[in-house]
Amino acid sequence: MSDLAPEVRRRRTFAIISHPDAGKTTLTEKLLLFSGAINIAGSVKARKAARHATSDWMEIEKQRGISVASSVMQMEYRDCVINLLDTPGHQDFSEDTYRVLTAVDAALMVIDAANGVEPQTRRLLQVCRARNTPILTFVNKMDREVQSPLDVMDEIERELGMTVVPFTWPVGMGKTFHGVYDRRTDQMRVFEAGEDRRGGSEEVLAGLDNAESARRFGAEFAQAKDELELVEGASPAFDAQEFLAGRQTPMLFGSAINNFGVREVLDALVDLAPPPGPKPALQRTVEPTEPKFSGVVFKIQANMDPAHRDRIAFVRVASGHFERGMRLKVVRSGKELRPNTVVSFLSQRRELLDEAYAGDIIGIPNHGVLQLGDTLTEGEALQFTGLPFFAPEIIRSVEVADPLRGKQLKAGLTQLGEEGAIQVFRPMAGSILMLGAVGQLQFEVVQHRLEAEYGVKARITHSPFQVARWVTCPPENGGEQELKRFIEANIHRMAWDAVDAPTILVDHTATLRAVESNWPKIQFHAMREHAGLVFQRSM
Repeated sequence: MSDLAPEVRRRRTFAIISHPDAGKTTLTEKLLLFSGAINIAGSVKARKAARHATSDWMEIEKQRGISVASSVMQMEYRDCVINLLDTPGHQDFSEDTYRVLTAVDAALMVIDAANGVEPQTRRLLQVCRARNTPILTFVNKMDREVQSPLDVMDEIERELGMTVVPFTWPVGMGKTFHGVYDRRTDQMRVFEAGEDRRGGSEEVLAGLDNAESARRFGAEFAQAKDELELVEGASPAFDAQEFLAGRQTPMLFGSAINNFGVREVLDALVDLAPPPGPKPALQRTVEPTEPKFSGVVFKIQANMDPAHRDRIAFVRVASGHFERGMRLKVVRSGKELRPNTVVSFLSQRRELLDEAYAGDIIGIPNHGVLQLGDTLTEGEALQFTGLPFFAPEIIRSVEVADPLRGKQLKAGLTQLGEEGAIQVFRPMAGSILMLGAVGQLQFEVVQHRLEAEYGVKARITHSPFQVARWVTCPPENGGEQELKRFIEANIHRMAWDAVDAPTILVDHTATLRAVESNWPKIQFHAMREHAGLVFQRSM
């Protein structure tokens, strides 16, 4: 058991979260750059001619300049193995982000210094807070005209309900942004607009009473000095336990586009973020240093390589030592896997993987054997919990433009539904498939992917339904028989979802209330976990 402990201690697995356009994908690129994983930002080992962000690999992301799928990258820095998960910032893809947050041990929150705390940041923080995820904060875009650092700090504390401990402090902003003062090392790093490549030597000026700093940076340095004295008296000292409990966040300032403040973020992640910890399963709590392998599928991505029509299951290793070719059991189905082509990631570039430890993210190519939420073990019947699926906020009908391609439409939607890109509902009576999403952009992405990846033009049209709820019936209420009676009585509005969980689709919340009152033994759920194992009662 102790043999695994040093490898587990080396792991840092974290997600980058933010509102769209806060600079999250740029920061992801620069973290890869400073760790030595890539040589030029915007390309993996300078292989690409068209330099789109390394982590935005999907065609539609390149066209729109946004992240719509989570991507996974592994790198080494200061003898630590860092697993970085870049999540979609756009709220329409928040479900993917929520599921990714179940697979990490910490989060890096990127704040646009001009816009402060934005709506999507709030939503993501609620998910992190619910899981007590430790959060580091990077205040980006200090090279622009932005809010004062004291205002940003105050807003984060007020809006997110967390104590903020500034590790660095900006000297000036916009055209007069001169650098950041590092409170921990008592020195100022001088800002110089960066390039795509890592910079050379950095200028450092020691101490707050440095005459050279005062002479060169004048009013901005004097103001920063006053603010730092204020912060010193008002903000608490850093408390590791408060940070690990998700109640305190270290704050760093910089400009990702200019490579400024990025190394400090990497250092803070290595120094402060926790290594992998225990993971609760329904049966027991699993320790990361246990000798037997266990892992959970938190994401599935179809067609990462369109030439091979593949599907990759992203697995977070929870315990033990993974070795290529070892026998693994899919607990849900009882099937055995012997994955020989397991991969690690640098965005869309993959490398064959021979081994992995707790905290690592591995990719297992498969053809429908693995589903979201599946637990993999060496034989033990474990079921990890906590992978959420939320009732859709918009429901649409989908039909194929060319009737001869109905089979391809169904195959494409089945795969996209299984990867969680969209929710697909198959009516129990009727043949027109229903799609459920958090936002309109999800439908546009699915339409685009159906055409680009499956050669199917789909018509997504208005649906008579607006509300969906999963339905169950506890054994003490008559269980299977009562559920069967309910389904038969409501067959015209019942559907199966991607894991064959029964779902009722209705036109209005008022209709749902009426159905609920008519069927008191049936439970209606606005959220389910994988395969219907755990449901949350509808509010």
